[in-house]
Amino acid sequence: MHILVWAIIFSLPYIFSSEYASAKDPDELAFKNLDTATNFLWMGLFYLNVLILMPHLFYKKKYVLYIAALLFSFCIIMLIHGVLFKPLVPGHPFNFIRSAAHNLVPFLFTVLISTVYNLVAQKIKGDTLSAKVQKENLTSELSFLRSQINPHFLFNVLNNITALVRMKSNDLEPTVMKLSSLMQYMLYETDEEKVVVRSEVEYLQAYMDLQKQRYGDELTLLVLFDVKEEWHTIEPMLLIPFVENAFKHGGALQHPEIYVSLSVMNSELRFTVKNKFEDSKTIKDKTSGIGLANVKRRLELLYPGKHVLKIDKQTDWFIIDLQITLQ
Repeated sequence: MHILVWAIIFSLPYIFSSEYASAKDPDELAFKNLDTATNFLWMGLFYLNVLILMPHLFYKKKYVLYIAALLFSFCIIMLIHGVLFKPLVPGHPFNFIRSAAHNLVPFLFTVLISTVYNLVAQKIKGDTLSAKVQKENLTSELSFLRSQINPHFLFNVLNNITALVRMKSNDLEPTVMKLSSLMQYMLYETDEEKVVVRSEVEYLQAYMDLQKQRYGDELTLLVLFDVKEEWHTIEPMLLIPFVENAFKHGGALQHPEIYVSLSVMNSELRFTVKNKFEDSKTIKDKTSGIGLANVKRRLELLYPGKHVLKIDKQTDWFIIDLQITLQ
């Protein structure tokens, strides 16, 4: 791009010149050649200002030294211009004052353009760096939030297995195998930034299968998955906190009732979880609320302006409704 711009600047005097006028007045061509040679000096001034003077003087607020350096550069350019004048424009005496007045406008224009170029380049560089830092901070925060979910989930499942051990249930072995498959998902799949919706649905189903083994016939669980576009991707373990919360608080009842529905259609994910609850039987512990607060923050980071989360209590029902516009 730099080469192209300079090539245009150097060629402009010749593109708009008249061959007839040049032939009639040989001095016109001589002065054009002198201006072309001087353009190399303006090019040097451009990069001198961009690469040295502005970073080391202007940005460090050494304005007096900066102006002095520019004036000194102009004097050096005029001296070189005078050296070039004699061989390129023979027969004409060199006048320093007149030449300086003639080249003052190109000098100021070069300084102005190089200053604007440097300021814009620094702004773009700063914005790029800021975006990179913001992305790294976002990645770090998401990793931290995801690491909070894993132990929270494990605590719940291990409590389920403890209950099966105490009951000496025959479902203990399949439960352990189911936990093994869940652990495989957690350890390998969740390292990815995104997983297909199908994998997340299978994970939810496996988790609810474990819960059904724990509660047995006491649990009324209605699950409806209608994923017509299962190729969409979603952040792993984004939906499980809602289901965990339903079993944690709704499972404290004598006959728990939980309803889970998930649909993906026209790039819209709709996820609803309902559970019966009683305030007197709501479980209160140190980890209470970690899951929901966690997922709220993750939704804000991952889908800003592209999700709607509604949490509602209606009589003895706790309802969560989530809508996400998938990319």
